[in-house]
Amino acid sequence: MPEDESFDLVGCLARVRERDQAAARALVEHLHPLVIRIVRAHLPRRVPEEDLAQDIFLKMFTRLEQYQGAVPFPHWVSRIAVTTCIDQLRAQKRRPEFRWADLSEGEADVLDAVMTNDKDVEAGDALEARELVHKLLDQLKPDDRMVIQMLDLDQKTIAEISELTGWSQSLVKVRAFRARRKLQKMFKELEQKERK
Repeated sequence: MPEDESFDLVGCLARVRERDQAAARALVEHLHPLVIRIVRAHLPRRVPEEDLAQDIFLKMFTRLEQYQGAVPFPHWVSRIAVTTCIDQLRAQKRRPEFRWADLSEGEADVLDAVMTNDKDVEAGDALEARELVHKLLDQLKPDDRMVIQMLDLDQKTIAEISELTGWSQSLVKVRAFRARRKLQKMFKELEQKERK
């Protein structure tokens, strides 16, 4: 998030703690770009982004007394945002099985091209490939989905993910490894079902 040099975060937080509504609105306005970027990167399907952002800001205000200043305030809010996204993913019911029939024609073509390696995926199939990736990711547990999303799609480092989630770097690595294995297994199962 680009730092707004003119925004007095410390002063604004002090006024918010004194129940100043104008300061609370200014704080939300200042942090909104950061929060919405996190929500868009980790948005659970079927959840409006503004609703999730509103939940994050509600949690931020209700936990404001817990903020001790050990980390920069935007980092603290980022952690709340990531955790809220994970919680929302957990709340959604996972589909019991992902089948070849669940794929659109374009997604099936992309998957077939990847499995057979007989042709490159066309540039026009990028949308289908993206949708396929998200359908496969949706089959993972929320924590696994989040770590793969951050590491492989958002290109965050292990250290950045550790800071955002509160997990140790070792735990991030283990979750990423296990999530990749689960994705490979799902991919192979789809391939076997298609060939039957």
